[in-house]
Amino acid sequence: MEDAELKSMLADLIWLNALIATELIQVTENTSAIMRKSPPPESCLKDHQELRATALAIAEKYHKKTALARHLGKHQ
Repeated sequence: MEDAELKSMLADLIWLNALIATELIQVTENTSAIMRKSPPPESCLKDHQELRATALAIAEKYHKKTALARHLGKHQ
């Protein structure tokens, strides 16, 4: 495997892992809201937003201009 191909593959995997991480955060929030019958605590929402921002920054470091930022803006 060529060095450029390996770098491209690793960049893709990093981006994909960031996508999975942000979706799991949303699943956790949704599950919490269903079980509590109310939104998650504000402290959790704040932490989750920071975690999403970190994952997005990592993803965009390797793949710029994808739909991930736009999609995350729709998460509540």
